[in-house]
Amino acid sequence: MAITIVVNGTRREIADAGATLLSALRDELGVTGPKPGCGEGECGACTVLIGARAVPSCQVRAREADGQRVTTAEGLAQDGLLHPVQQAWLETGAMQCGYCTAGWLTATAALLARVPRPDDARMAAELTNICRCGTYPRIRRAVHRAAELLEDPELLAPVPPSGAAAAGLAAPPVPWDQARTDPAAFTAAMPEGLMTVVASDAAGAGQDGYYGPNDAWVHVGAGGAVTAFSGKVEGGQGTRTALAMLVAEELGVPVGGVAVVMGDTGVVPYDAGTFGSRSMPLATPALRTAAAAARRLLTQAAAERFGLPAGQLRAANGVIAGPDGAPSVSYGELVAGQRRCEQVAAGAAGVTPAGRWRVAGHEAPASGGPDVVTGVKRFPADLRAAGMRHGAVLRPPSHGATLISADTAAAAAQPGVTVVADGPFVGVVAPTSAAARAALALVDARWARAAWDEPDPVTPASLEAWLRAHPVAGNAPEEQGDVDAALQAGPVTLAARYHAAYIAHVPMEPRSALAHWPGDGRLVVWTGTSTPFRARGELAGALGVPRESVQVSVPDYGGGFGGKHGSAVALEAARLARAAGAPVHVQWTRQEEFQCSYLRPAAVIDVAAAAGPGGELTAWSFTNLNSGAVGLRPPYRIPHQRLRYQPAAAPLPQGSYRALAATANSFARESHLDEMALAAGADPVEFRLRHLDDERLAAVLRAAAAEIGWGGDEPDRTGTGIALGREKDGRVATAARVHVAPDGTLRVLTLVTAVDVGAVVYPDGLVNQVEGAVMMGLGGALFEAIDFRGGQILNAALSAYRVPRLADLPDLRVVVLDRPDQPSAGGGETPIIAVAPAIGNAVYRACGVRLRAMPMAPAGRVPGAGPA
Repeated sequence: MAITIVVNGTRREIADAGATLLSALRDELGVTGPKPGCGEGECGACTVLIGARAVPSCQVRAREADGQRVTTAEGLAQDGLLHPVQQAWLETGAMQCGYCTAGWLTATAALLARVPRPDDARMAAELTNICRCGTYPRIRRAVHRAAELLEDPELLAPVPPSGAAAAGLAAPPVPWDQARTDPAAFTAAMPEGLMTVVASDAAGAGQDGYYGPNDAWVHVGAGGAVTAFSGKVEGGQGTRTALAMLVAEELGVPVGGVAVVMGDTGVVPYDAGTFGSRSMPLATPALRTAAAAARRLLTQAAAERFGLPAGQLRAANGVIAGPDGAPSVSYGELVAGQRRCEQVAAGAAGVTPAGRWRVAGHEAPASGGPDVVTGVKRFPADLRAAGMRHGAVLRPPSHGATLISADTAAAAAQPGVTVVADGPFVGVVAPTSAAARAALALVDARWARAAWDEPDPVTPASLEAWLRAHPVAGNAPEEQGDVDAALQAGPVTLAARYHAAYIAHVPMEPRSALAHWPGDGRLVVWTGTSTPFRARGELAGALGVPRESVQVSVPDYGGGFGGKHGSAVALEAARLARAAGAPVHVQWTRQEEFQCSYLRPAAVIDVAAAAGPGGELTAWSFTNLNSGAVGLRPPYRIPHQRLRYQPAAAPLPQGSYRALAATANSFARESHLDEMALAAGADPVEFRLRHLDDERLAAVLRAAAAEIGWGGDEPDRTGTGIALGREKDGRVATAARVHVAPDGTLRVLTLVTAVDVGAVVYPDGLVNQVEGAVMMGLGGALFEAIDFRGGQILNAALSAYRVPRLADLPDLRVVVLDRPDQPSAGGGETPIIAVAPAIGNAVYRACGVRLRAMPMAPAGRVPGAGPA
């Protein structure tokens, strides 16, 4: 039975009254502001207003809204003016990936309609949405600002336009990364204008190598529009804005006039992937060179036109002018009627030193922010195509299980359903996502559990024994000096064992992909992957097509944190689309995101250390079992060291995660070092400084200690701890202040993080990343952990797996030490590594309990700190 709902002021008819309101809005009406996130009303990404009530639309049937007003983010603005919550989110920059933002806006609008001036406690109690990017400090500020704007609507701004449009491109006959030194390949597909191409001499163009080559191209169009091309992708890191700022700096144009095309393997330079905080150090040098070369070539063209020396001309705001502002000519006029491609050697064009930046290094609005707050931004989950169908794939009940048989007859009998069975791969295609899921549920499958999963399945309690019993070949330990003799000599010695649990990435947008075979054997896939070129290679290999026939395009996506490498969902969509003969969209559920993806590796770390009679560290033995070698080397001066990473045959799939193994290794190192300092009778800050040769690292340590007021008097059962680290060319120190109640309840009161990542390109974006990393680190430090039995995840839902929410936000402060004299490093990973040890060290000073396992307080209490 059809029903009628007034959606964003317009009467709309819904054919399937029994569908969830979320499905009706998205699939029937094409309203994509509310997002699929969890399917159980826990994350808030799908929040809409029914009348004045905020409701999770995934938990409401469309019939329940019959005849009522439904408002989504798209309908909040009125009379061409932003709603106060939209403007507040833009002013405070309260977003990273933006996938959760629409839900936050509607939930906040409902709260402010009832409580015009909520305090922080009321916010935390009522706004329970999740922002996995961790922008909670900004969200809190945004809610307060929205309350102010509600009282003074004269301050409301018009709905801003979308950002700069990218140059219109024809599909190149050969992907540009494979024709990087052939100007004709560029001119065949580029619009009018000038293209500068930096193609390094490094081998491996278009290959699935590791980092190189690091190429870039910049286009200046006949209308003056500037488009930069980068193989990096945007999943909430702020990279798009930072790259636009650097191009604007070199070309002398407003940052809002620079569009950045990212992650499209047909037209962007080859890139190994967006991971490891490598975007700033690796992607920016070539891009800056390409932009600077374009400015030089344009200046030379203007000099020839005017008959003046190039040195007398100045470029600003897309115009080149003489000494007194005349004569002048715009960039667009200089390139009109041309299709010119110039190859530029890497480093050939002088770039502006960071100390002279006028655009980069200063404040700029986040790219795409207006589209996020107005609900028009399209994520991979939102993509649609003419004739598109929906797919779903049969999943094993546990990791390692193998398919014995699958009876698909009942599924195939459903109207409009196509079943695809190819060995262990079984999927269905249907007109709607709900129909695909319903058909899949009719498949009668029999599975065999993995041999290692029986008869005694591995659990968190038996994980250490399993890992120790299943080592795999690794590198020999790194040794310096005579560690055993130094340990024996002491006189201060300490040995301890540390643990880190498996944890999940939990991006707000579960994996999704849209695949289309347009003809001639070509495949186009839109998906949220951090490694589009790797995905292209994997798709070509798995599907038996040439690599140049596969195009992977990555729209800005809803977070990844290291968890969206490769082509898993893209390959599923491509297989189903080829069989169905139509574009197919595959959207993973939250349960699939937990059960079918990889995890941050669990760790067991053995540490032994010794200090001499004067308190100087003399020996350090450090063995990481399973989680990785990143962050293994201590930043301290220790004469005798043994460092070892021992891989193991892990029972669960594991892979990249924000900062990799550096978080677990830093937790063990900084906890152990703190205990060594106390055993030596030394202040933990002074003890660290005494063993540091890295002055930049010492500077962030001093900055964090000063900001939190290290060494001051503290109330009973309150303690302050500190930790530091050096990772991805960045330096970080985090200081934590906590309170432990008599019953063991832990409250993190303050977290101060000081960072040095070299020359800061995008200051507010950096602070945003640090705040988010610290909040994410808080979850892993205190309560995040995967519960499992054998290969089955037992807490594969957001109602069972806890992530940080607004109520967990402490007084969070960031201190940035800008270093224009140093190369820019990434800031998205380094800040996470010192959070857990700083909190653990603070807990010890508050109650005398030393915590050596993450999560440290899974039930909210410090083990052993309360009544027996």
